[in-house]
Amino acid sequence: MTDQPIHILMIDDDEDDFFLVNELLQDISPGQYQLEWAPTYALALTEIERRAHDIYLVDYRLGPYTGIDILHHFQQLHYKAPVIMLTGKGDYNIDKEAMMAGASDYLVKGDISADLLERSIRYALDEMNHLRTLAESEKKYYGVFEKAHDLILLADCDKNIIDANPSALRVLQYSKEEIMRMNLKDLFLFEEQCRHFFDQICGEQGSVQTEYNFVNKAGKKLDVLVNAVMLDEAEQIFLCVVQDITEKKKEEQEKQQQQKFVITGRIARVIAHEVRNPLTNILLAVSQFKQEPPDSEDSQLYTDIIERNCIRINQLITELLHSTRMIELHMQPHGVNELTEKALGLAQDRLQLHEVKVEKRLVDPDILVPADAEKVEIALLNIIINAIEAMPPGKGELNIHTARQNGKALIQISDNGIGIPEEMRTKLFDPFFTNKPKGSGLGLTSTQNIIINHKGNIHVDSEPGKGTTFSIMLPVQ
Repeated sequence: MTDQPIHILMIDDDEDDFFLVNELLQDISPGQYQLEWAPTYALALTEIERRAHDIYLVDYRLGPYTGIDILHHFQQLHYKAPVIMLTGKGDYNIDKEAMMAGASDYLVKGDISADLLERSIRYALDEMNHLRTLAESEKKYYGVFEKAHDLILLADCDKNIIDANPSALRVLQYSKEEIMRMNLKDLFLFEEQCRHFFDQICGEQGSVQTEYNFVNKAGKKLDVLVNAVMLDEAEQIFLCVVQDITEKKKEEQEKQQQQKFVITGRIARVIAHEVRNPLTNILLAVSQFKQEPPDSEDSQLYTDIIERNCIRINQLITELLHSTRMIELHMQPHGVNELTEKALGLAQDRLQLHEVKVEKRLVDPDILVPADAEKVEIALLNIIINAIEAMPPGKGELNIHTARQNGKALIQISDNGIGIPEEMRTKLFDPFFTNKPKGSGLGLTSTQNIIINHKGNIHVDSEPGKGTTFSIMLPVQ
């Protein structure tokens, strides 16, 4: 017990009972208990609403009311306090009814002794303190659960989702009712990843810390880091803390692209230096050779072939340098809608020839970005032309979307073409990489160069057989 007296309210219409209980309390420990009396139901309600007492002793019979009515009043106030029910005789039904209504204990007045009363009060107070501690812990847990930035899921080894925090609902784009009816495997993009996860968490290991691919309600792929641990071995219930690392992975990919771009530019300059000088000598020699009287028709044919191939090699090196070097920009404020519309205008003939349907969702008002309009239009045109060539004639759908996102301007160009396999996407911006019979493989390299020089970034999402989306982010004016 504490040094402070325990405040007790006795609700009983019999003053003799109040006097006897007070005597028992003083016998236990003088000064440890401070007993107050509420002889009527109305006065009892007034005192309860003050919430000034540590514990309540309530007589079952209160004129037209009962102690059960008092317990119901506690419930209506959402006031949790220890209540000991007192009655003149033992009755199992009253005992059961009182306990179901929230009573901590039940005592028969004729059987009450000082020891029994002290023990009942002590147990009721200890139980209430324990419940309050649990409630506070639960409140802290739900505070973390509700406010956590990471996605938190509670599930079982039958793959049922038991609970999900607001962050999970927001990122996965499901309502609470929807996600509670779902199977956890529905969140995994790939079945083999789902099998791996459940083999780990529901197997001997009982924990997981692995990157997976989730998919939200809208079908968007999410890169996630899942930390899961088994909470209840018997019930096979586990907790998943899921970090959405989609943007982080994009940033890492963009950083790798920039590093690769710098390396590629260095290689291109070395090739240009080492190859262009001998080419110049060959061209000079061919020029001199052609000025001499030809000995035969074959010599003229050979010199033409040499000259033509030297010029072609020289052009390739020039294109490679242009696609990778830091270019000079003439920056002016331009709207992303304006730049996109001009690029579409440049591709108009091809769009009509292939009967491509164009859908536009453009931001309003337009977003100004610092840009070299001519070069950005070329970058967008390269993407649009690739999209046209990836779609079947007469069935192509090109979607153009502009928006403001995370403080930057977004331009998205999507098609419903053949898509790009995963192994090809990693090489998409490499110089001379192409799957077109007559392509140079420098169009997207040049596009990436232009975007990077504008301090922007470019990202590709694609699914074979369904189409491709190029997303370009540019800093706003």
